[in-house]
Order: sequence, then structure tokens, then C-alpha cells
Amino acid sequence: MTEKFHYDNKIVRNFAIATIVWGIVGMTVGLLIAMQLIKPALNLGSQYTTFGRIRPLHTNAVIFAFVGNAIFMGVYYSLQRLLKARMFSDVLSKIHFWGWQLIIVATAITLPLGLTTSHEYAEMEWPIDIAITVIWVAFGVNMFGTIIKRREKHMYVAIWFYIATFVTVAVLHIVNSIQLPISAFKSYYLYAGVQDALVQWWYGHNAVAFFLTTPYLGMMYYFLPKMANRPVYSYKLSILHFWSLIFIYIWAGPHHLLYTSLPGWAQSLGVAFSIMLIAPSWGGMINGLLTLRGAWDKVREDPKLKFMVVGLTAYGMATFEGPMLALKQINAIAHYTDWIVAHVHVGALGWNGFLTFGILYWLIPRIYKTELYSKKLASFHFWIGTLGIIFYAVPLYFAGFTQGLMWKEFTPEGVLKYPNFLETVLQIIPMYMLRAIGGAMYLTGVIVMTYNLIKTMKAGQLVADEPAEAQALQADYTPQGAEKKFHRILERKPMVFMILSLVVILIGGMIEMMPTFTVKSNIPTISSVKPYTPLELQGRDVYIREGCVSCHSQMIRPFRSETERYGEYSKAGEFVYDHPFLWGSKRTGPDLQREGGKYGNAWHYNHMLDPETMSPGSIMPPYEWLITQKLDTTTTRSKINAMRTLGVPYALGYENKANAELDEQAKMIAADLKQNNIKVKSDKEIIALIAYLQRLGTDIKVK
Repeated sequence: MTEKFHYDNKIVRNFAIATIVWGIVGMTVGLLIAMQLIKPALNLGSQYTTFGRIRPLHTNAVIFAFVGNAIFMGVYYSLQRLLKARMFSDVLSKIHFWGWQLIIVATAITLPLGLTTSHEYAEMEWPIDIAITVIWVAFGVNMFGTIIKRREKHMYVAIWFYIATFVTVAVLHIVNSIQLPISAFKSYYLYAGVQDALVQWWYGHNAVAFFLTTPYLGMMYYFLPKMANRPVYSYKLSILHFWSLIFIYIWAGPHHLLYTSLPGWAQSLGVAFSIMLIAPSWGGMINGLLTLRGAWDKVREDPKLKFMVVGLTAYGMATFEGPMLALKQINAIAHYTDWIVAHVHVGALGWNGFLTFGILYWLIPRIYKTELYSKKLASFHFWIGTLGIIFYAVPLYFAGFTQGLMWKEFTPEGVLKYPNFLETVLQIIPMYMLRAIGGAMYLTGVIVMTYNLIKTMKAGQLVADEPAEAQALQADYTPQGAEKKFHRILERKPMVFMILSLVVILIGGMIEMMPTFTVKSNIPTISSVKPYTPLELQGRDVYIREGCVSCHSQMIRPFRSETERYGEYSKAGEFVYDHPFLWGSKRTGPDLQREGGKYGNAWHYNHMLDPETMSPGSIMPPYEWLITQKLDTTTTRSKINAMRTLGVPYALGYENKANAELDEQAKMIAADLKQNNIKVKSDKEIIALIAYLQRLGTDIKVK
């Protein structure tokens, strides 16, 4: 019996508009911070627009606002048609849409205010994390409700990827967000040091895998065959691609922590699985490109297909480069440099961006029942976007190679050729200029697309409830012959499919994390490492608030070039009281792990007031507000109590005298500054930051 129903196109349109709006916002912020690396004064003298505060705003806006909304747009459109059913609940669709936009707005407000956890790609504080969980569950209920009431027996390959995305992102978010709140917008991670780093990069790498990759692969499997009017090249390859990808990807996180204090066995596992990852990744790319067999004449003429082809090619490049960067010899040069930034943006701008644009150009005219306003403008967008990616990525590759090799270069006499870190930064500023030009070109293309799609929408009329009809699902159907194969049966059982996906993605994470958390020999303690003093603890939180971890690492790798430059290599036991860890992932400035005692208090004061007085040519912005803003010591008590709860050995009752001790240490630093003709009150934030910087690395006594 044929049943009549309606597809919900309004929710698709809403997510499409949000994708475009947040894309422009996120990329504009990205361009601003790219220009700040050339001219720091472009923060306009405001503490709320410094690089350290708005870099996480850019990454979160692009990942969760631009790409996130694009995922939901693609899922809500394709899911209904693949299942021949309207979304399970219009109310849940609206809650999902508006809830997600409110989360984005909350993030856009809190991050520039310095309310951050400092975990990369997960900087939002705990109330926003809870909101993300609630909205993600609403999305999951809506998706699985639709799958259960479907009129199509088999779940198409795209839906496999959507299910894996939902399950894995839920697990990643929950495990990585376990924090102890101490106030409405301040919390400390349950994990410390090495364990925190492992959890973060298990999350960080798999956020790329299961937010930036698997849902886009699902969308590729739906939209590319539709655009080319060709079936997917290989069903068997899609099965192999899916299960091997979700199993292998989850193991690869430790390759972000090579040569760090992470146990060697965990690093080796990360490397091994990263190398294996190239096979399923390229399996997906090949399946996509071979779907276009016999349709390449269309690619010549159709901008939508051009976007899809270059997007798939960028995916192939990024997923070849990822395993390559996981090789220890290459990672030794690339890590902490702009090579990694280039690698990430080939994926983000090429794979995520271009696929999104191709889908928008295909989808908007369809739901508005009209033709695209201008193919010429879409072609212009394609070419300026492609040039933008080239101008962005190629100079940064050169910047990465240049800086990575300069850091390691010695003279024939055996001393560092470039002992001053700033020399290596000044060398790559022209490449930063070219990167900013590339970003501006890419953003121009997005603005042109926006104009094109607005004109397209005005020319047509949204079909909010698109009529459709399909045969009702026959409950008593039994598969015959070849369809009895295991996977064809599995495709009919969404809950079994979800549980199996969950088991597959849990294996790698559990094998890597459980020993690190339970076997003490993985993180040997060091008796000389003591908890931070109250003033140092407050200074550390100022350091976190200002986003210093965006530009400075605190992890000296066991290379002669690094120990000559910075001091003794980092030990796992040094970080046991660090909630959160602050190892960093990029060195725009030098490593600070052994900063304590290298310079006097006056040097740090002047460096924060005006970096160029201490380091001529520095691209670090001034931090004048730290000198005038009073340190909030009302939180000291709750911070000490929270740290004790997390295992830091502060004595019982210590919280009652913590502020007195804080005041005493602050007065000593202020007195020392006064001797250097610097008059500053002991209750200012700069004093706490200096105390923290002077503590760094001093627990280890090395001759």
C-alpha cells in the first residue's frame, strides 16, 4: 500500500542558512588572527580580541558552527529521502536547530572573555558542554526515531556513517568533558598531565575523524551519486571502507604526542594504526572518484561536481599526509610548526569547505524549485576558492619546513645556529602574509556564493513540506538468497548496527587509556615535584585565560636541538598536578617548560607590557591589562579544595591560609620589581602570572 507524507525542507533550509552565516563569521575571525601574526596591533588593543583568546573562537566556529550546521543540513535532507520518511519529530528538529545556534552564541561570547578549559577543539566550559550533550541526544533521538519508522528496508551506506558519527561523538564528548566545576564558568579536568594529554588527543584526533570526516563521507555517498546521476562504484568497498575506518581511526590519537612524556608503547600504537589508516581513507576517496566513471564530461561543465572532485582530492591528500606525519622521523621536524596548520587546512578548506559548497549549490535550488542564479558566479567561487587553498597551504608548508629545520640546525662548531627563537619567526613572516592573502581569497569566494544563493532563493519559493509517497514497510519480509548475507541483514537492524559500531570504536580507546590510568609505572612520580602555591595556581589560570598555550608549548622533546635551546627534556612526573595539561600543539613562540629562573621578574613584567622592548620584532601583542586588573582571590579557596579533590596533596585546612600565603608571595615579587624601578601593586594579575612563569620547570634540578 502506498503512503503519502511530506519531507521537512524548512529545517534543511534553516541549517543551510546557519552554515553560510557562521561560515562567514568563522572565516572572518580566522583572517583576523592570520593578520595578527603579521601585525599584532590588529587586536585593536583589546584583551577580548587577542590571538590567544580568539584563535579557539575561530576553530570552534569553523568546526562546530560552519561544519556542524552543514552536517545537520546534509543529514536532515538525505536521511528523510533515504528512509522515505519525514523526520521523527518536528519539535525535536526545532529544538536541535535553535539549541545548536544558542550553543554557538554562548561559545562566541565566553571564549573572548577568557572562559576556557584550554582543551583544543573543546575549550567550552562545563555548562556549554552539558548543553551540547542535551542537544546531541535530541539529534540522536530524532535520527533513530526516523530510522525506526522508515519505509525503506535497508539502511544505505550514508546512514552507516551518520550512526557511527552520532555514537562516537557522544563517547568522545562525554569522556573528554569530565570536569570538576568550581563556579558557573570555571572547572578543572579530572585528569592531569600525561593522562589528560592522552584523553585530549584521543578526543582531538577523533573529533577530526568523527565530526569532520565520517558525516562528510556519508554526505559524499549520498550527494555525489545524485549529482553525477551514477550509482556508487562499489558496495563491497563501502562496507570495507566503513568498518575498517571506524575501527582504525580511534587508535591514532597518540601520534599527536610523539616524543613527549606519553609512554612509548602508546606512541608506537598511535604510529602503527596511523599508517594503517591510509588504506580505508583512500578506499573512501577511490569509491567516490570512481563513482564519476562515465560522468567526467559533466565535471567539466558543472561547478557543483568540480567542488566535489577537488574536495575528494583534498581528502585524499590530507589522509595521505596524516599517516606520513605520524612517522617519527617526519614528526620530529613537523610537530609544533606551521606544517601542521597547512595539513589541517587542506582538509578543512578542501574537504569540508568544498563538499559543503557543492552540496549547497545542489540543494538550495532543489528545495526552492528553481535554477541556480548564476553558474558563472559558482565557477568564479570554485576557482578563487581553489587558488585560496593553494595560497594558504603552500606558503605554510614552506614556513613549516623552514622553521622545523632552523630549530635543529647546528654550526660546524656544534652550537645552535639560531639560538634566538625569534630569528626563526621573522624568517617566515612573508609566508604568513601569503597565507592571509589565501584566506582572504577563500572568504571572497564564500561571500560570492552567499550572494548567488540569496538570489537563487529570491527567484524561487521554499517548498517547506515537500510531498512524497512510498510503499509501507512490510514487517514480515524475509531476505532471500544473496540478501541473507550478514551485512544485508545488519542493515535492517539499526539498534544492533549502533551497538556494534559502539563496540568497534571503544576497543582502541580502552586499550590505550586503561593501562595509562591504572599502571603506575607509566607515569613515575618525582619526589621534588610539589603542588603549585596559591599565587602560582592563580597565575596559571591567568595564563590559561589569555590562551598562551596557543603559541607556547610546555614540552621539551628529547632532541639535542631542544635540550640545548630550552634545557632538560620533559618528564612524565613533572605534570602530575597539572589540571589541565598545557603541552600545546604549536610554537609561534618558544617553549616555556624551563622558563622559571631564566629571566628576572622585571624582564617578564616589561615583556608583558611591551614585548618588543625585550624581543625586537616580536609578534606577541602587549598585555597591558594584566598590570591594571586586580587578581580575583575570592576563588582561591574553592580552587585549592577542587585540586585536593582531584588528588593534589594540599593539606586539610590549607585553603584557610592560602590567600595569606598568596599575599606574602605577591608582595615579595612586587618588592623585587620595585628594586628595578617598576612600581606595581602586589594584587595585580601580572604578579600572579610572573609567579607561575618563574615556577615553570624548577622542580627538576639538573646540573
